[in-house]
Amino acid sequence: MTLDYIITSTMNFVRDHQAWGAPIVFFLAFGESIAFLSLLIPATVILIGIGAIIGESGIAFWPIWIAASLGAFFGDWISYWLGWHYKERIAHIWPLSRNPQMLVRGQHFFDRWGTIGVFVGRFFGPFRATVPLVAGICEMPLKSFQVVNLTSAMLWGFLILAPGAFGIQWIAHYLRF
Repeated sequence: MTLDYIITSTMNFVRDHQAWGAPIVFFLAFGESIAFLSLLIPATVILIGIGAIIGESGIAFWPIWIAASLGAFFGDWISYWLGWHYKERIAHIWPLSRNPQMLVRGQHFFDRWGTIGVFVGRFFGPFRATVPLVAGICEMPLKSFQVVNLTSAMLWGFLILAPGAFGIQWIAHYLRF
């Protein structure tokens, strides 16, 4: 089974079984955002593709966007909790134990940018799952984390789905003569 096969199969499944779109998008966004699991799931590519499917097939955008936002929100929340609970011991758990630079880069990013770094980190693949983990390790106040987590998850969900969902419709509308 190849990566291309997984991506294509998932997108075709959502196209053919639209009722499963929101739960699948939730799981993909959750997997993309949670520490450790994010390395195993090719979620970004699939989510962008699902955005295009929304645009071409007429699947309702807003339930899919809510599912993406909630998946990303809960994934980061669990990553934050893992950091809060395990502190520096988290560095000894796979895959961080085999890639210690991931946590070091996340720590440096968080130290430099703080709360805004949690927001911005969501939009950069290498930091998406590690910055919330580091925020928990550094004991960032939960309320501040959740405000930033929710707003960045909502924006991220929109930005990953909207270009395909609305861009295809816009292009199709303006390319008709």
